[in-house]
Amino acid sequence: MNDQTQKVTIECITGDIVKQSDLDAVVNAANAELQSGGGVAGAIHRAAGPGLAQECRPMAPIAPGEAVLSSGHKLPNARVIHCLGPVYGKDEPSDQLLADCYRNALRLAEEKGIARIGFPAISTGAFGYPLEEAARVCAETVKASLPTLRQVECIRFVLFNNEARAELQAALERAGLAVSSLSQ
Repeated sequence: MNDQTQKVTIECITGDIVKQSDLDAVVNAANAELQSGGGVAGAIHRAAGPGLAQECRPMAPIAPGEAVLSSGHKLPNARVIHCLGPVYGKDEPSDQLLADCYRNALRLAEEKGIARIGFPAISTGAFGYPLEEAARVCAETVKASLPTLRQVECIRFVLFNNEARAELQAALERAGLAVSSLSQ
């Protein structure tokens, strides 16, 4: 492991992304219009309140792989990074677009001095990305991004169930990354 890999703490938990009060930012698995929807986007918009949709409206639409930044409104986090993941089997090349989500979110976090960031499993819900393949893309992208990070100190993956958490944690470990498994 290089010094940067050891500097950034990587965590995996099963939990609710809108209840991560110790994080500076959470990542929204957004839709192109950056509005409320199902899954993570719906949960984040409900918790943040209507101001989030109002702030996001002028930034939409975004393309698959793109990431944009907003304030957190009523969330316990100061910022939200919105990423549009690929619809599996439709948006191609899906692996590159999914990698772009993680890469662009981490780039925004780095540029804005966000030290602690939380990610959901982007595209694995309604967008149909197979969990094992998505975990591999995520792990490889995070590993490749670590040398560029100076501001980011903690990357937390907040997964919706134990199966998703275990799959992502295994992929991160296969990529050679040290992972803390936390309970919430």
